[in-house]
Amino acid sequence: MSTARTVLAAMFREEWRLHSELFGGRRFAAFPVFLALAGALTTWALGTTGTDAGAVVAGVHVLVLLFGLQTGTVGLLGQDAMRNLLGDVTLVVFSAHTLPVSERLLLGAFLVKDAVYYAVLFVLPISVACAPLFPLASLPLLWVTLTWTFVLGLLGTLAAVSLASRGRPGKALALVGAAGVVAAFLAGYPVGDATPYAVFVAPGVRSVALAALPPLLLAGVAAVTYDSEYEPPARTVGNGFRAWRRRAPAWDDPVFVKTMLDVERSAGGYWKVLFSAGILFAVSAFLVDLASGLVGLPVLPGVAFGSILGLTAFTTYNWLTQFDSLETYAQFPIDAGDVFRAKARAFAVLGVPVGVAFYAGAVLWRGAAVLDALCGFVLLVGLQAYLFGLTVALAGFQPNEFLFDTVLFATFTLAVVVPLVPVLVVGFVAAPLGALPATGLALVGLLLGVVGVVLYRRAVPRWRERLRE
Repeated sequence: MSTARTVLAAMFREEWRLHSELFGGRRFAAFPVFLALAGALTTWALGTTGTDAGAVVAGVHVLVLLFGLQTGTVGLLGQDAMRNLLGDVTLVVFSAHTLPVSERLLLGAFLVKDAVYYAVLFVLPISVACAPLFPLASLPLLWVTLTWTFVLGLLGTLAAVSLASRGRPGKALALVGAAGVVAAFLAGYPVGDATPYAVFVAPGVRSVALAALPPLLLAGVAAVTYDSEYEPPARTVGNGFRAWRRRAPAWDDPVFVKTMLDVERSAGGYWKVLFSAGILFAVSAFLVDLASGLVGLPVLPGVAFGSILGLTAFTTYNWLTQFDSLETYAQFPIDAGDVFRAKARAFAVLGVPVGVAFYAGAVLWRGAAVLDALCGFVLLVGLQAYLFGLTVALAGFQPNEFLFDTVLFATFTLAVVVPLVPVLVVGFVAAPLGALPATGLALVGLLLGVVGVVLYRRAVPRWRERLRE
């Protein structure tokens, strides 16, 4: 127990040291305050428009669950779980190599640290933000159920990674389990009764017992199946560099080829890009269903899905730059502008088609009208270009780190909300879509795309100068 406490305390100190050194202690500490204020403004606006408080809290629980899954994916993605926890930025988690500490203990301490860390940094501000809709006495319970929901998502990823360490049978079992839950939900079974959300709606012994079963089951699966000695089988690959250069001969860009190979050969490969986009697709489907129920009018699926799926640009750019840095190329006769140009080409090859593929599935699933589908497509591509240029301008090659910088995150949030919210409002209330609104939405998408290109082109010289300095 003493060893576990020591390791856990060291992980907390390391987490604070990492972020405070990156952004400054005050700016990092102000992050939850910004989340609380922005969330409170959002819930207040929803309340004034007549949105049901129960629908809001249900949506918050769903988003926190998806956030837990995404957090676990970023930290644990890949077959060798311990090697991919946080890359080379965390040393404590690798202390099993040099100290008499088991990897199971380190993994457990890491998950406890993540649960407590995000419960305070993210979940608590989100809970406080719901104060305009609920009595203050209910907020502690909301915080508990939201933290519970986040842990459920985190354990879901851990169980999947643990099963994957058992080879193909384990992966097949994980897929069957996930498909079973989805099928039960679609068939109308009360899956929600076994979630922390049910505890908030109807607190009691029965709801607590039912909600405790899924995380206990996932934790048990992870404990039984996780193999700390598992090593993925050695792989032999061909000359992928030449193959990729043949696929894009017009560009003849070796940095672009390197970027694509970095993503392909990293843990999870291209699947992690699809998974991140899939989470946004699930969020889009939930928001569309929620808006349909609240507004009582048919929603424009093309406009709604196109607007939200445009956010895939950020996650894709994050994967493209995760394994690279501008400093890497300082020793080669390669200009920083060429590196950014290669990332833009990789984004065009990987990011845009993934967003379009999910959008096409959404349009076919929801049966969008032709005009609605065309407007949504223009908005999707325009928003992707805009968010790509905005992310490059604000973060350069470090899009994941700037999320914890309060000033940059607030700027990014404002720059996303200003164009996105009005478009979503139109998509949720303007059905059926006429010629005039359709023209306006298409022009908005084109304008956002142009702004994104301008932001990108102006940002590259600035980052080049910073690298020289």
